[in-house]
Amino acid sequence: MALLERVATLLRANLNDLIDRAEDPEKMVKQVILDMENQLMQVKTQVAISLADLHLLQKKRDECAQERDEYVRRAELAVAKQNDALARAALERSVDAKKRFDAFDQQIADQKLQVKT
Repeated sequence: MALLERVATLLRANLNDLIDRAEDPEKMVKQVILDMENQLMQVKTQVAISLADLHLLQKKRDECAQERDEYVRRAELAVAKQNDALARAALERSVDAKKRFDAFDQQIADQKLQVKT
């Protein structure tokens, strides 16, 4: 058993010596720099994607706001024409648009936090 342990130790020592001789600090530093540049590019890409998602969410939120305002306007017109059923339906749709608007607001807040991170 002692003989096998000595042979194993000798093999490990020789392998470590070969690795130490093969290591070139300049090459290792260049490789680390390349790896860091690749990571930086990936992070920039992820941030760009997150910003694009943020702008898309803001656009959808603005569309919901316009939709909500349009339904309120329609409800006012229906009340002016004394059509209560139509006014009620327009107000219900306005409430739905408001809920979607609030949901987009929350998503935008979450996305801004993700972009900042």
